[in-house]
Amino acid sequence: MAKLLIVEDDESVRTLAARALERAGHKVDVACDGAEGLDSIHAERGGYDLIVSDIRMPEMDGIEMAQNAARAYPGLPILLMTGYADQRERAEELDAIIIDVVQKPFTLNDIRDRVSRALAAQSAVALAGAA
Repeated sequence: MAKLLIVEDDESVRTLAARALERAGHKVDVACDGAEGLDSIHAERGGYDLIVSDIRMPEMDGIEMAQNAARAYPGLPILLMTGYADQRERAEELDAIIIDVVQKPFTLNDIRDRVSRALAAQSAVALAGAA
């Protein structure tokens, strides 16, 4: 299906999300913080169908990573996750860069559904652009 990158500093959340999305048929790479996520994005030359990233992380947060990734690879779809209301407000400033913000905690069905919707929205945008 799709090639995804999960960027999450909490190992248990990262592992559960990756497994849920792999079981849904996606190829999933993982990174433990924004700096590692950005390195993965550059290594793949922006070749991910979707980036799913936590906002609040050490070293480089998800918002800074999203901004850097968007500068290097405009149009790269990014879905952010957070359990903090103030971080969600910060993400609202990035409407041109991110697709949506997933509220934590989430169920495995929630993350699979949100990823599916984000991928479907990107496919619709790509088809509209090709027409």
